[in-house]
Amino acid sequence: MRAAAGGRSAIRPFLERGPLGAGLLGLASGFPFAMIGATLTTRLAEAGVEKRTVTAFALAFLLYNLKFLWAPAIDRVRIPLLASAIGPRRAWLVVLVTAVMAAVAWLGAVDPQADLSRVVAATLLVGFLGASLDVVIDAFRIEHLSAGQLGAGSGMSQYGWRLGAAGAGALALVVAERLGWPAAYAAATVFALPALVAAAWLGEPARPDPPPPSRRTSVWAHVREAFIAPVADFLARPAGAVVLLFILVHKLGDTLANLSLRLLLSDLGFTKDEVAAFDVGLGLLATLAGIFAGGVLYGRLGMMPSVLVALVLMAVSNLSFAGLALMGHSNLALAAAVGFENFASGIGGVAIVAYLSWLCNLRFTATQYALLSALASVLGRIVSGTTAGALIEALGFPAFYLLTTALALPGVGLFVWLMRKEAQGPALPDCHGKRGKLSHDGPRAVG
Repeated sequence: MRAAAGGRSAIRPFLERGPLGAGLLGLASGFPFAMIGATLTTRLAEAGVEKRTVTAFALAFLLYNLKFLWAPAIDRVRIPLLASAIGPRRAWLVVLVTAVMAAVAWLGAVDPQADLSRVVAATLLVGFLGASLDVVIDAFRIEHLSAGQLGAGSGMSQYGWRLGAAGAGALALVVAERLGWPAAYAAATVFALPALVAAAWLGEPARPDPPPPSRRTSVWAHVREAFIAPVADFLARPAGAVVLLFILVHKLGDTLANLSLRLLLSDLGFTKDEVAAFDVGLGLLATLAGIFAGGVLYGRLGMMPSVLVALVLMAVSNLSFAGLALMGHSNLALAAAVGFENFASGIGGVAIVAYLSWLCNLRFTATQYALLSALASVLGRIVSGTTAGALIEALGFPAFYLLTTALALPGVGLFVWLMRKEAQGPALPDCHGKRGKLSHDGPRAVG
C-alpha cells in the first residue's frame, strides 16, 4: 500500500494542468527541429546530394543558438488586434505555429534535385521560425508554472520535445515511403497543433506589463531597453556574474563527451545495428527514465540539491566513457555507459532547465531564457568544433574522457558556492500557487 501510494505521489505532479500543458508545448517545439535534422538528411541523401553539402545543412541549427538576438521582440512587441483579442503570448504562439507549419510544408514541396538553393532558403526559414517558436514556448511555459511545478513541468516539456521530434520524423518517413516527401512534410505539421491546444487550455499567462517605452526615441534607447536591460538585470543581482559563469561552463565536459561518442564507437568497431540498438534505442529509454527520476528528485529534495546531484552524476558519467574506451568492443560496457550517461542527462535536463527557468525575471522571460539556454551550450559546441579532434588524437580516448570529467568540476564547484547563498531555491509548498518565492521581479536575490 505504501509503495502504491508513493508511486501515485511521484506521478501526480506530472498530471497537473501546468506540466501537462508543458508537455503539449514540447511536442510542438520538437517537430521543426526534426524536420531540418535527420529527416532532411535522409531526404537529401536519397536525392543524391553529396555528403559535404548534406552536412553543411547542419549550420541551420546555429539559428537556435542565436535566438536571443530577436527574443526581445517577443517580449516587447504586441501583434496588432490579435494580442488584444487573445493576449500577447498566445498571439505570438498562434502566429509562429502557423508560420512554422507553412515553412515546413514549403520545405517539403521544394525539390532538392531541381533547385537546391530554394531548399537552403526553406531550411533556414524553418530554423529561424522553429527557434522563434521555442522562444515563445519557453516563455509561455515558465510564466504558467508555479515554483513547485518547475521540475515536473521541465520534465514534461522534455518528454514532449523528444516525442514530438521522434514522432514527426517517424511519420515523415512512413508517409514519404507511400506518398512522397511533399505529403510527408505536410503530414508532419500536425505535431505543431498541440501548442494551440495548450494555448486554449492554459489561457494567457499572467505577467507584469513590459517596461514602459523610453521618452527618448533614439536607437540606443531601444537597444538599451530591449537587449541591455535583461542582461543588466542579471548582473545587478548579488553573485549574478557567478551565476552566468556557472551557466557558461557547467555543460562543457558533458558536451565534449557526447559530441565525440560516435567517434569512439566507430574507433572500437561497433556496427550500425549495435549503435542503433544501444546509443539510440537504449539511450532514449534511459533518458525518459532519467526525466521521470529528475522530476521526482526535484519534488523530494528541492531545486538546488537536485541540480547538484545532476551535476555530479553528469560528471561521473564521463568516466563511464573512459571505461568503455579501456574495455574495447563490449556490448555490456556500451549498454552500461550509454544507459548511465543518458539517465544522468535526463535528470540534469529536468533540474537544470527548472533552475534556468527560475532565474528568469518575468519582465524579460523570453529574452532571458533564450540567452541562458544559448549560453549553456555555446562554449561546448565551440570547443568541440575547434579542438576536440586534436585532443583525442593527442591524448587518446581514455585520457580525453578523463579530461572531460575534470572540465565538469568547475561547474560543480561554482554551484556548491551558489548553494551556500541560496540553499533551496523556490519554496515548493503549493503547486497551484503562481510562483512560490519567484516574483515578477525575478528570483530571490542570490547573495
